[in-house]
Amino acid sequence: MALNVVRFDDAGTPRWGLLVDSRIHTLDMDAGSTADFMEHGIALARAAAAQPSPDRDLADTRLLCPITSDRQLIAQGLNYSSHLREIGIPSGKLPFNTLFRKASSCLAPADTDVIRPPHVRLLDYEVEIGIVMKRAITGPVTVTRENLADYIGALVLHNDVSARDVQLPQVQFYKGKSYRTFGPTGPWLTLVDAEDLAHFDEIAIRLEVNGEVRQQSLAADISFKPAETLTELSELQDLGPGDLVVTGTPGGTAVKSPGALKMLIARLLPDSKRWQLFIKGALQDPDYLKDGDLMTASGKTPDGRIDLGSHHNRIVPREAT
Repeated sequence: MALNVVRFDDAGTPRWGLLVDSRIHTLDMDAGSTADFMEHGIALARAAAAQPSPDRDLADTRLLCPITSDRQLIAQGLNYSSHLREIGIPSGKLPFNTLFRKASSCLAPADTDVIRPPHVRLLDYEVEIGIVMKRAITGPVTVTRENLADYIGALVLHNDVSARDVQLPQVQFYKGKSYRTFGPTGPWLTLVDAEDLAHFDEIAIRLEVNGEVRQQSLAADISFKPAETLTELSELQDLGPGDLVVTGTPGGTAVKSPGALKMLIARLLPDSKRWQLFIKGALQDPDYLKDGDLMTASGKTPDGRIDLGSHHNRIVPREAT
């Protein structure tokens, strides 16, 4: 079984702890950064798992986001075959890996309220599996299924909340996905080794809105797998311990119109009148998130070997200032 590690608030001080059933074994280390944990805490957590001494109850503990805001947040888009087919791309795969950045300040605890800015009317959900780096990449490398565990130390559940009426008309992935609280992540880091990562494709992710299933898929549906993605990223930029790469979302999002995303892919400068018509029509779509809606998300393998935990996020409005 993969180990789960939480980052929690201890009377104002952040700490790391090994999750043991419904209790927490506090680890004796600083919890200032996810980078520190990925470099020094993994061995500590594995040693604690051999002889755990839980000292607090999970139910009485306030969990923090396990990815600290000093880490990079990199995302893949249009990466699940089911998502591509539902937006009108029959092949289910693009000829290129779609990569973009999100502001790390959007990261939030797994059970946080998602705050909708006043100007955002088309709010969407995207449940995703995140991979967490455990070693630095400072130049081109070739990552394979065989050496993937040399680079990835943990998996985590992420919700790539998206303002579609910003993202699509403006062709601004960063802008439409980076508002504060638009990245619920956690509730814990699931530490993985090579044997665990061999079961990556078996992870089933699921998202519900007000109890209605909207998204449900196996990671096997991912087009550009983690090894291929890390190889490509290494050609572009440096990566450090604790950096987060989220791997895309399956079908079932609110934005299902083939015309909308086909325009995004085909045209750098979308026609403003066509986008106005898209937004007007989308406002009638009941699948977009409304104030008061509750999103719940989860991710795990059928045998429970990998369990990424669950999210519970209420949509609340931010008052105009």
